[in-house]
Formats: sequence, C-alpha cells, structure tokens
Amino acid sequence: MIIGALEAGGTKMVCAIGDENGNIIERTQFPTETPAITMPQLIAFYKDKGALALGIGCFGPINPDKNSKTYGYITSTPKLAWRNYNIVKAFHDALKVPIGFDTDVNGAALGETAWGALSGCEVGIYITIGTGVGVGVCINGKPLHGLMHPEGGHIFIKRLEGDDYKGNCPYHLDCFEGLAAGPAIEGRFGKKAYELQNVSEVWDIEAHYIAQAICNYIFCYSPGRIVLGGGVMHQEQLFPIVRAKVKEYLKGYINAKEILDNIDSYIVPPKLGDNAGIKGALKLGFMAIN
Repeated sequence: MIIGALEAGGTKMVCAIGDENGNIIERTQFPTETPAITMPQLIAFYKDKGALALGIGCFGPINPDKNSKTYGYITSTPKLAWRNYNIVKAFHDALKVPIGFDTDVNGAALGETAWGALSGCEVGIYITIGTGVGVGVCINGKPLHGLMHPEGGHIFIKRLEGDDYKGNCPYHLDCFEGLAAGPAIEGRFGKKAYELQNVSEVWDIEAHYIAQAICNYIFCYSPGRIVLGGGVMHQEQLFPIVRAKVKEYLKGYINAKEILDNIDSYIVPPKLGDNAGIKGALKLGFMAIN
C-alpha cells in the first residue's frame, strides 16, 4: 500500500512516499516559505505517485477536531503567512485522497509508538526540544486530543534560583519552551547549544527545566515510557543529568521500578532517530484509510 507522508516543520517540509509498515520509498524536502510558494511544490511531489492517502504531521497550533468548522487549519502559529490556513483542504482538493492530520510532535509520538521506543506502551510521551518545545501523547496507539491537542511545551515551571533570563516564548515568556528551547540557551549564554557542549552550567540549568516538566507529565499522564528528541537532545550528556534530577524531584512519590530502578530505560532517545516524524506521518495516512 502506497501512502504519502508530510512532516511539515517551521523551517522545512519533509515529503515522503512509503508504506503501511513504515518503510520509506522516496523522500525529499522543501523550505517552509509562504503557502503560495511552498504548497505547489508539495502537491507536485505527491501528484501521480499513486498514494492512497496522505498523512500530515504539522507545526502548530492546529485544529484536529473533525467536528469543527476549522478542522484542518493551522491556527495561531507565529508563522503569520500560515496562520488560519486550511492545509488539509488544500491537499484534499488537489490529491482527492483521505488526509490524516495531527501535530508534528504527535506524529513523532505515533511513529515511536508504532515502530520505535514507545512500542507496547499504553501511554507514551514524546518530547521534542529544539527551536521550540513540543509534547506528543499517544494513548492506546492513538494521539491524544481534547479541546485541541496537548501543548505541553507551554506548561509553567519553577524558575531555577539565580536564573534571571526572562524567557523568550512570545506568548508566556518563561514557560517550559521559553526557558528551555534552543533559543533560550542562546539567549541566556550568547552561543548556540552545540557551541556550549563542555559548559556544565548550561546543561545543569537545561536539565532542571526538562526534569521538572517530565515530573509534571508523569504525574498527569502516568506514561509507560518517555522519549526525548529534538536538536537540543543531540547533546547526549543531558540524558543522565535529566534522569538523575527526575528521580530527585519525584522524591520517591511514584513508587515504580521503571523509575526507581530502570530509569535509563524509561527516559530514552528516539529509537527512530530523526525519522520519527515522517514515519508517524505514514501511520497517520494509513489510519486515515482505516
């Protein structure tokens, strides 16, 4: 079965053709410019590929509620050219196939649930920390929705004593994203994360905020496993610091062996690497048919 997949990011659009087993047959990418420039390129890629459906994991916020008049829209994104753009309708009108639609990070969570590190988890969480912070939640193999979709990157957390960086979230300043995303590291220290690899203070601060957020997700969702992805998490020295701080901050309240004894297997990198999002989009396309 041939399925189209789109990982629609804020800087690039990753396009692929694959199958229902997560195998990628062909892929390419285009820069994310305006809809007028980018959409014709994307549609041309999928046209005549014989795909039976298209799955889209999209930067957001989006509206995934099929009962809403604005289902399929990219909504209050800071990328103004895409704000209130009906991306699902544009693809459906052009390709005439079923469209699966969710956030990019829910797509990554779905990919890891289907074929990666969250396989077998009744509840699994994928956190991406890069230019922004996104949180995807899958429950019983399906992405979680409610009023819209989880926006766990914008939870409010305690500021580390002595950290006077104001935060850079355009909506909330010092939410999780505002204090811990890649631009916050650069704003606080004047250099990009990869240039600060050996500066322990950077990663102690970063791990403090990530661990706080993880504790909140553990309390709220009780996940079977948590995946940490995104560009910032390419700094692999973060993992042991985050794990240690999670155990410290939980203070033994969650009496589970997965955390107390096996936390190295509980907070993990993505098994699918940078393919989690595009493979999740394949799964979204397959689910749109069934």
